[in-house]
Amino acid sequence: MEKQTNEQKIKEIIDMLRPFLINDGGNIEFIKYENDIVYIQMMGACANCHMLDLTLKEGIEAAIKEEVPTVKEVINLKKEELS
Repeated sequence: MEKQTNEQKIKEIIDMLRPFLINDGGNIEFIKYENDIVYIQMMGACANCHMLDLTLKEGIEAAIKEEVPTVKEVINLKKEELS
């Protein structure tokens, strides 16, 4: 039950952040939440942005950890890693 609640919160946070990424030509997709790790995929301009690591760790990961403290890390999966 807690996993479902945490996953729902994570998805809501991602949905709140999405407009900011879209504004910069990018996007974000939730992939899965497993073993307290959030897996996402950055898309569009965000996928190859030189600021990706900063956006991921200090933006997305920080926002998620603030609401779901049990999250250990947010990992961006590249397209080829999803196959």
